[in-house]
Amino acid sequence: MQTANASQAELDKFSALASTWWDPAGQLKTLHDINPLRLDWIRTQAGTLSGQRVLDIGCGGGLLSEALAADGAEVTGIDLSQPAIQIARLHGHESNIHVQYECTSAESHAAEHAGQYDVVTCMELLEHVPDPAAIVQACAQLVRPGGLVCFSTLNRNPKSFLLAIVAAEYLLRMVPRGTHAYQQFITPSELASAARQATLEVSALDGIEYHPLTQHYSLGRDTSVNYMMAARRPEASV
Repeated sequence: MQTANASQAELDKFSALASTWWDPAGQLKTLHDINPLRLDWIRTQAGTLSGQRVLDIGCGGGLLSEALAADGAEVTGIDLSQPAIQIARLHGHESNIHVQYECTSAESHAAEHAGQYDVVTCMELLEHVPDPAAIVQACAQLVRPGGLVCFSTLNRNPKSFLLAIVAAEYLLRMVPRGTHAYQQFITPSELASAARQATLEVSALDGIEYHPLTQHYSLGRDTSVNYMMAARRPEASV
C-alpha cells in the first residue's frame, strides 16, 4: 500500500474521530450538514447517479459513499484510515446500504483500476495531503474517458482564514480545533491548473455558502471559502 502522499498526523487526527463519524450532532456535524448539498451537486454534474460506477476518495466513515449508493450508484470508498474504514463497513451493515470499502491510497488504487469509474469524488481531502496534485492526477487516471471528477476544498485568502479557521474552529467550534492548516488551502486557479495538467477539463465551479443566522448551507457563486469543482476526462480521440 502506497502511503507516501499522506501525513501521519492527519491520519491520526481523523482516525481519532472515527467513532463519532455518524453522530449528526458530533464533531463532524458540518459534514452531515453539507452532505445533502454535496450529493445534489454531484448528481447535477453527473446527470444521474443510478447505475454509475463511483469512487469516493477519502471516504472516511462513509457519509458521502452511502448517500451516493442510496441514490443508485455502485460505490467504492477508499481511505487510508483503517479505523474510519471499519466504522464505514459497520455502518453499512447497519443501514443495509452496500458500499465496497478499501483501506488504500488513491495512487495505489489508480495503479490497479485505471479508467474503471464513471464518477470519481474527492471531497474535503486535498487540503489534508502533502501533494494535492498527485491526488488530482490519480483521479484523472481512475475515471473513464468522458467521465466526471468532483472536488471540494477550501480557498486560500484572508477571508477563508477568518471564517474556516478562526470562526469555525475557535469561535463557533463548528469543527475541532486543528482540523485545517491555512497553508494547505488551495485556490480555484491552483486546482484548475492541477486538473489541466492531469488532462482534465474543468466544467463547473460553485461555492458553498454558510448562513450563520439560519445555520444552513447553500450553493452560490461565492467561492472565497468553500468551493466545489467538477472536471471531465476528455473522450478518447478516434
